[in-house]
Amino acid sequence: MAVRKAQAIWQGGDLKAGNGTIKLGSGAYEGQYNFSSRFEEGVGTNPEELLGAAHAGCYTMKLNAMLHAEGFAPSKVDTNAHVTIEKVNDVMTISKIKLVVEASVADIDEAKFKEMAQTAHEGCIISIALANVPEITVEASLV
Repeated sequence: MAVRKAQAIWQGGDLKAGNGTIKLGSGAYEGQYNFSSRFEEGVGTNPEELLGAAHAGCYTMKLNAMLHAEGFAPSKVDTNAHVTIEKVNDVMTISKIKLVVEASVADIDEAKFKEMAQTAHEGCIISIALANVPEITVEASLV
């Protein structure tokens, strides 16, 4: 069983004055985060952005594998995740995730591709882990 690791360190004063770093156990990424990068448009990363990257990566691999299993040969699958955070009942919440996927796949019709794109979402490990997010949508198109 694979166990993946990540670390977050927070230092400093209150939520607005403090700052932190997030790093992946693999060493592939380490970056700063703070109040501004999380809740405004400041420099740095944030947990929601990293969650979006994980979701897009998982989903893209799942869809690509499904396409190959069905005999299609995608030359490219490109997914962007849009993670929305907002206050719901006075609690900051991930209220919506939209996956926007564009793929170049020969010999597949649009209806079959959209069906597979939705099925990939339902079987993606990260999508399953995010089952409590009120709305996760997939917008799929062939290019």
